[in-house]
Amino acid sequence: MNRLNLPSFEIKLSGTPEKPKIFDILRRKYVTLTPEEWVRQHFVHYLIEHKGYPMALLANEVELKAGDKRLRCDSILYNKVVQPRMIIEYKAPTVVLTQRVFDQISAYNLLLHVDYLVVSNGMQHYCCKMDYDHQKYLFLEDIPDYQNI
Repeated sequence: MNRLNLPSFEIKLSGTPEKPKIFDILRRKYVTLTPEEWVRQHFVHYLIEHKGYPMALLANEVELKAGDKRLRCDSILYNKVVQPRMIIEYKAPTVVLTQRVFDQISAYNLLLHVDYLVVSNGMQHYCCKMDYDHQKYLFLEDIPDYQNI
């Protein structure tokens, strides 16, 4: 897998060379190691180990329902009363973060109405703070520490 623009962590792998798996600490199981999953695992560890995000308030692969449609958020940060605060969307390192990616995460936010949107391909990371009163968003220079959100 590619080296990412994220800190390393103690990676736990299993499976076979043809079908590798990586341990997901949030789902507490081994999952198929895809380029997107490689980014997710690095990013989740970054949030927990370097930004102080409580593991108990993070969830991976969260299903949403919009009428007959089923959507899947890559990761969600909840507050202490289990309301969504942040949506995180991951892409493989080779995927360019275009407007289409931001449109995708914005569609999830129509359902969840969170304070922060984060997009990462492991090389580039974008974080927006939502301002619903003025119907706009502000791009932040960095992912905020948990204590600052």
